Amino acid sequence: MKFLKEIGGRIWALWAIILFVPSMIVAMIFYAFCFLMKEPAAAKWHRAVSRVWMSFFLPLAGCPLKVIGADNFEKNTNYVVVCNHNSLMDVPVTTPFMPNANKTIAKKSFAKVPVFGWIYSLGSVLVDRKSDDDRRKSYEKMKKVLALGLDMVIYPEGTRNKTNKPLKDFYDGAFRLAIDTKKQIVPTLIFNTRKVLPAGKPFFMVPHKLEMHFLPPVDTTGLTSKQVKEKVFQQMWDYYAAHS
Repeated sequence: MKFLKEIGGRIWALWAIILFVPSMIVAMIFYAFCFLMKEPAAAKWHRAVSRVWMSFFLPLAGCPLKVIGADNFEKNTNYVVVCNHNSLMDVPVTTPFMPNANKTIAKKSFAKVPVFGWIYSLGSVLVDRKSDDDRRKSYEKMKKVLALGLDMVIYPEGTRNKTNKPLKDFYDGAFRLAIDTKKQIVPTLIFNTRKVLPAGKPFFMVPHKLEMHFLPPVDTTGLTSKQVKEKVFQQMWDYYAAHS
């Protein structure tokens, strides 16, 4: 049975690639219009194209997405959105299906991925984590994203959580950003992406329903970044443990 699952996972991965590559080429035509736009219009267009593309790709790849709690986003208000990070599958789920237009923080190495890296970089603030100077510059860029009225989406765990715990420890950046810009934080939990693209299994995919849950916004007024980080971490930990 285990052998059949291994074979099936690789066949499904092949099917997903057959779906992904041609649809990405079509999407590129529409993404190109981003170069003719200024922000925040470019980010809004990028999200719209991404949503159409992923609304096609995810169901056909056997990974339909259910979004819960979108009404926690107040109209004409933007946020720092913090998400758990279990899998590379988190990437095509977050940006397209956030209620507001947004940008996400991403490693510069992602931009080197042929074709997809170009698309991903259009909707991201890229950072070289090995460079202190680059991290400072990316922090200022994130402030500008929020000043434009866009949401800033951040994975506070930094890298994928490959442990058996609901979350890895959080870094301070997202919470310091929220306090510095006087923005509320929307804790966000993504479920089942680890089952779809498990870490340590190259060219392997399992179809499974996905869910993204938005929790009520957390006000940062009068709190330190450490206090906010601990509060959000506990909320997300408890919610993930209760719903996974």
